[in-house]
Amino acid sequence: MSKSDTRNRVWESLRKVALPDSRHHYDFSSFIADFQGSEQAISRLTALPIYQDSAILFITPDNCLEDLRLQSLRDGKTILMTTYGIRRGFWVLDPNHIPVEDYRYAATLDGMEKVAQPVALADIRSRGWKIPLMVTGTGAVNLRGVRFGKGHGFFDLEWAMLWSVGAVEQGTVVVGVVHDCQVLEEELQPEEFDTVCDVVVTPSRVVEVVGGGANKPTAGIIWPLLQPDMLGGIPPLRELKEIAVSE
Repeated sequence: MSKSDTRNRVWESLRKVALPDSRHHYDFSSFIADFQGSEQAISRLTALPIYQDSAILFITPDNCLEDLRLQSLRDGKTILMTTYGIRRGFWVLDPNHIPVEDYRYAATLDGMEKVAQPVALADIRSRGWKIPLMVTGTGAVNLRGVRFGKGHGFFDLEWAMLWSVGAVEQGTVVVGVVHDCQVLEEELQPEEFDTVCDVVVTPSRVVEVVGGGANKPTAGIIWPLLQPDMLGGIPPLRELKEIAVSE
């Protein structure tokens, strides 16, 4: 079964529990939905030792992770994230530079850019950041941690860009937050650039991927496989290309 067939099958079930997006309604190819019970999933995630031990973490700009971004700020953690579609690159939410009363606003996509600070890949590398935890929503994921997103490959690009500047490594823990209906027991075949999950968190359980889980990619950006509009539309990709040329 193709990736699109798998997504469409899962999205049919997700439609029953998903919360519509203010811009995209129920078009799951355009956004990662919040869903009924996401607050329970976030509570399970924040109880994990890897979350509690991480002073800095990467969180995708997904609807289901807004409460996680808020809780992370309340817990004093620095958040690295991107804008929707990575169109305006990477940003840093530092709770030490955001008024507490603005945390809720900062956790939203509209509010984030008003209070966060943009950060270039070169700055991430020069600061020597090592990110122990990356959290993402997704479209479907199986018990081996193989995940299919909404079809644009943004999380795979985020992983590859951070890998290229040394901010993540194989030991970086990737957590996928999904509704139970998005978890599949069947085999899914990852491509060489697909970034898999080490842990899957749902409203009802935490699944730790052990034995037989797929490896996270180590190739960085596979330039020939980029979609035609990505280099022009994603500034950090252009920056990374320039870094590679200069070195």
